[in-house]
Amino acid sequence: MSDDDHAGRAYWAQQMDEAYDFMMRAAAYPVRECGEPLARLREAVSNTGVEVAFSETQVIEGVDRLFYLRQGLIDLFIAAAREMNERGWILKVEDALRTPAIQQGLARRPDIFDAILRTVLWETGGAVPEADFMTRRVLALIAYCPKVGTHLSGSAIDISVLDRDSGDEIDRGGPYIEMSHRTPMASPFVSEAAQQNRRAITELMARHGFVDYPYEFWHYNQDDAYDQLLHGADEPARYGPIEWDPATNQLTPIDDPTAPLNSHEQIEQSIRESLIRLGVV
Repeated sequence: MSDDDHAGRAYWAQQMDEAYDFMMRAAAYPVRECGEPLARLREAVSNTGVEVAFSETQVIEGVDRLFYLRQGLIDLFIAAAREMNERGWILKVEDALRTPAIQQGLARRPDIFDAILRTVLWETGGAVPEADFMTRRVLALIAYCPKVGTHLSGSAIDISVLDRDSGDEIDRGGPYIEMSHRTPMASPFVSEAAQQNRRAITELMARHGFVDYPYEFWHYNQDDAYDQLLHGADEPARYGPIEWDPATNQLTPIDDPTAPLNSHEQIEQSIRESLIRLGVV
C-alpha cells in the first residue's frame, strides 16, 4: 500500500469520526422553531434574470426533488446565485428540502450506500465492518435523525457550480455525490485548483450567510443547528426539522426529532445487501 493510500485512510477515518461527533452535538443543540413558511426556488428565481440550474434526477426512486427553502433565505439565495453569474458561474441546486420519508430512503439508497461501504472497506483494508462501525460512517454522511438533517429544516442546499459559457462543472475534486477521502471540504487529496474553487465558492456563499458543512464539499445551510454550532453561537437555531403540508404550506415541528429514521436492523440489512452487490460475499 502506498504512503498516499495510508494517508488517505487515516484522513478519512479522522474526518468521519469528527463528523459523527458533530452530528451528536447537532442532535443536542436547542432549536426554537420560528414557523417561517417554505418558498419554491424555481418560482423565486423565475423573474429575476438570475440563471440557476436544477438537478433533473430523482432523489430516491420514484420521488422528485423538492426545491424549497425557508422564505427568509430566498433573497440571500438569489443574491448568491447572482454573484455566481457575475463571476461567470451558474449555481446548480442538486437538492434542498427533504421530508423524513425522503431522508429515510436516501440513507439506504443502493448507490449511495454502496459508495459509503466501498470507502469503508478501503478504510478497513477489505475487512467487513461490524454494523455499529458502518452505522457511524453512514450517520456521519447522511442524517440519521431529523434533528441533524438540515435538509429536513428547509435550511440547506446541496450545490454544484457550472461554467456559464461552456456548461461544464467547475472542478471541486469530485462530483456530487462523492463519497471518499476527497469529500471533506478541506481535503488535501484534491488538486490545488479544486481546493481554490472550493474556497472561492465557500467564500461567495458565506457573503450571503450560508455556512459550509465541513465534511461535504457541496452542502451549505443557514440559521439552523449546524450554522449555530459552526459559528460558536449560543442562541437557539431558528429553523428545525419539520413536517410539511404542501397543500397549505403549513409547517409543524417534528414531535421526536432525535428518533432514528432507520433502525439498527434496517442498517444491518442494507450492509448485507450492499456486500452482495459489491461482490464481497
